[in-house]
Amino acid sequence: MIKNIIFDWSGVVKDCILDYLVIANKIFKQFGAKEISVEELQEEWRQPYLVFYRKYLPNITVEEESTAYRKAILESPEARQYEGISDLIKKFKKSGIKLFIISSDDSDTLLPEIKNFDLENVFDEIVFGVHNKEEGAREIVEANNLNRSETIFIGDSNHEIEVGKKLGIKTGAVTWGFSSESRLKSENPDFLIHSLEELEKVILLK
Repeated sequence: MIKNIIFDWSGVVKDCILDYLVIANKIFKQFGAKEISVEELQEEWRQPYLVFYRKYLPNITVEEESTAYRKAILESPEARQYEGISDLIKKFKKSGIKLFIISSDDSDTLLPEIKNFDLENVFDEIVFGVHNKEEGAREIVEANNLNRSETIFIGDSNHEIEVGKKLGIKTGAVTWGFSSESRLKSENPDFLIHSLEELEKVILLK
């Protein structure tokens, strides 16, 4: 039985793939790399995110990427959620499940989005601005004394699956995010999730 959920944010809760493609291509253009398609983004996306960028820009630093990203995101449309996911998250909360977020997004981006999605005071802890999520996820598990067999990391990339396996917690990979289904399947998550209905069944054992 799942009693604790660690959520990635972008690509899981926030619907931002096409917006992020625009941002990534702005960063590539700034540093002299060619633009990519959404299909290439979903096939090549890796986390920690610098792994992805260094495939195209081998010498880019975290600081350079972060500065370029913050500039590009200011020009992005208002964030939107995947339809129905906020209601499902609140349903999990009402079921007594502890909820956490760990995200590479900065607080000035993430916190307003949580408010706009009507998810304030829903999460037990929010960790933001993370490049490598392993340390943050480990801190969540240990600080909250979470039973690892009752905890799942819900993400949309290789990174959440890898981190979950290292920590000995369950992993759920959603196919509506940054990585293609074939890429996610190759990482062998405990659950490959195609819809909110499937996510609800995994968590609430319906």
